[in-house]
Amino acid sequence: MEAAGPASSWRCIAGALQPGQTAAFHLARAGRAVPAFIINHRGRHYAYVNRCPHAGTALDERRNDFWSADGRHLECGTHGAVFEPETGICVEGPCPGARLTGLVVGRDGDALIVTCPE
Repeated sequence: MEAAGPASSWRCIAGALQPGQTAAFHLARAGRAVPAFIINHRGRHYAYVNRCPHAGTALDERRNDFWSADGRHLECGTHGAVFEPETGICVEGPCPGARLTGLVVGRDGDALIVTCPE
């Protein structure tokens, strides 16, 4: 049996992602798998494409490990670029001012739904 590929949206129950937690997944966009992740930062949810704007590598060198050591920022495990969780803007490291590609986070009752922007 073949495994199904990524869907065009990703869902989870909002309560399953507590503050400080993250989840990595893939979305389908134009027939390609897009690596992505969602975070709960201070009770708000943000989602980004899992690709550092500096080198194009995944942020989580260790699977689903996106936070800096102090837990205040997102950090690229490859080159140490540091990003604001709320905006995805790089505030320290090799690509200051560059931005992670944001994804759309919506709600459907108790569920969070992440999709690629149009």
